[in-house]
Amino acid sequence: MLQAATASEREQGFHVHLEDADIAALMQTLLMSERRIQRLELSSGAVWIKRQGTEEPRWWGKLQGLAGRLLPYAFLRPSPILSPVEMMGREKRRMIEFRDAGFTVPAIIYSSDTAIVLEDVGETIQGIIAHKAVAGDPDQLLVQSAKTLGQLHAAGLCHGRPHIRDFFLKEGRIGFMDFEEEPQAVMPLASAQARDLWLLFLPLSAFAEKREETLGAAYRGWAANAPQATIDELRRLVRVLSRFLPLARLIGRVQMGSDLRRFIVATDFLKNAVETDAEAKTFGKAGKDD
Repeated sequence: MLQAATASEREQGFHVHLEDADIAALMQTLLMSERRIQRLELSSGAVWIKRQGTEEPRWWGKLQGLAGRLLPYAFLRPSPILSPVEMMGREKRRMIEFRDAGFTVPAIIYSSDTAIVLEDVGETIQGIIAHKAVAGDPDQLLVQSAKTLGQLHAAGLCHGRPHIRDFFLKEGRIGFMDFEEEPQAVMPLASAQARDLWLLFLPLSAFAEKREETLGAAYRGWAANAPQATIDELRRLVRVLSRFLPLARLIGRVQMGSDLRRFIVATDFLKNAVETDAEAKTFGKAGKDD
């Protein structure tokens, strides 16, 4: 059943007014269509409809589940498998948590047990960069994305599946959407946040025009805000993943796909970054002791 934003959602600024004709069109679309993601034009502007339970589990989720059972690494564990109703409840709950902490998320217009209607937030960060729809250096949006993720981690939150296609720009601030995973439910928060940063660096390594410079600035922006426990956990994570780099490079000699290239570039960069960071802190401490 379609329902208006709840009292809690309205209190958090999650309410958008719709005319009667818009409500009728929205209800008709919700009842007649089963598409997972759908854009609908209304008199007041566009909205997005997102449904749960309309697709089979993705191959990546199945592979992650297998790896999590076979390998003793917390960061490989997949988020809990929930029913469509539970998944929608989790997404709405996490949006409210983010908004409560002062982060930008789309406004919830209406929701049902398995569907949610969100305001149109415009182009994602990926779209802005791909369409060159930003004045100045587009790489600065990548750096800003990493910095905001660090602020998110400092607030004790975790995105779960960060990607610049799930980030947007609103009033100069990076916003977040698509909260379908909750890794901190199956692993320590520091592990989930370290995994967040590694996942974000996969697309950053592909979209950065000035790769080394931009990735360096992005890491420093994140690390300046992230908890020390998360930085320490990131060091452990990339040490584990870097063991697979020789095999990845060997496979790449035969077939270097985009996903494999992102894995190599992001993992190799972060391995060097965290080691350099640790050496600098050790040297600085030794200097103070002297």
